[in-house]
Amino acid sequence: MPINSIEWKNGSVRLLDQTLLPQQQVYLDISDYRQLIEAIKSLRVRGAPALGVAAAYGIALGARTVRATDRALYLKKVQAIADEIVAARPTAVNMAWAARRVIQAASREKTAATIQNAIEREARAIQEEDLKANETLGGHGAKLIGNGSTVLTHCNTGSLATAGYGTALGVIRSARAQGKIAGVYATETRPLLQGARLTAWELQQDGCDVTLITDSMAGHFLSSGRIACVLVGADRITMEGDVANKIGTYSLAVLAKENRVPFYVAAPTSTIDPKLKRGKDIPIEERKSEEVTGFGGVRTAPAGVRAANPAFDVTPNRYISAIITEKGVAKRPYAASLKRMLAA
Repeated sequence: MPINSIEWKNGSVRLLDQTLLPQQQVYLDISDYRQLIEAIKSLRVRGAPALGVAAAYGIALGARTVRATDRALYLKKVQAIADEIVAARPTAVNMAWAARRVIQAASREKTAATIQNAIEREARAIQEEDLKANETLGGHGAKLIGNGSTVLTHCNTGSLATAGYGTALGVIRSARAQGKIAGVYATETRPLLQGARLTAWELQQDGCDVTLITDSMAGHFLSSGRIACVLVGADRITMEGDVANKIGTYSLAVLAKENRVPFYVAAPTSTIDPKLKRGKDIPIEERKSEEVTGFGGVRTAPAGVRAANPAFDVTPNRYISAIITEKGVAKRPYAASLKRMLAA
């Protein structure tokens, strides 16, 4: 069964702390939006759709602290809270998208007294809609999967990364329910080995046959003829179909094309950025070098060595076979197909 990793409960946000998985399943009850920002930055909650839900709930938490009877002043303070939350992780566009929706809902209210309830309603609606979108997306994506397929996936795109079903893992779930999936290869994935710790764990919970590989093994397995397709998620998709996703996705896409393996991106339309045309304009988050020079508090690199740690890379649209959304499957030319999806 899909895991419930985030929920609004009794005026606070309940999170499954993903930094402790798979060894411990610990839930955090967060009542201060600044604590939620810390949880976002530290990857206690992560995944573009889940970050959108978290941002919406974070604004709801912040709105509870606003003391203003004047409507305009109330909205101004809520907007400042929203801006602070969105800045926590700049690459995942779902956070800004969710914040805009919540602010728009607040702006429709005529008095300061009703704004808080409107924000909470909109945040819950965002979570409910994401769950339905992912389930629908999974059904569309399953049509692309042949019987007896072994697929390769990168990072974590399941219940932990969404409102509860998954994007790329949602496609795998739907295809597996139809008896199409023979097995899954999951890469370890930096940062914080999210494929090894989270995806392998989620697939085990589902009873799915999963094999863990290091990121650098992908070329070997893609050239072996065992992989029917690659399925990944996305943190931002431009209007031309360039995709920002977890670091290592670009390498996978190039290797997949070299070996004539279809490369599919699965994401809700909330991950499409209507303001960006090209991938080169996507901001890329740079994380602490300590995530590369060691792991789990144990240093593995020499003291004083420099380390680069971009959390994402950008895959040009020419390497992408299709983009799977809740509104259907977009194919080339993406500039036209994605525009139609956003307008639908």
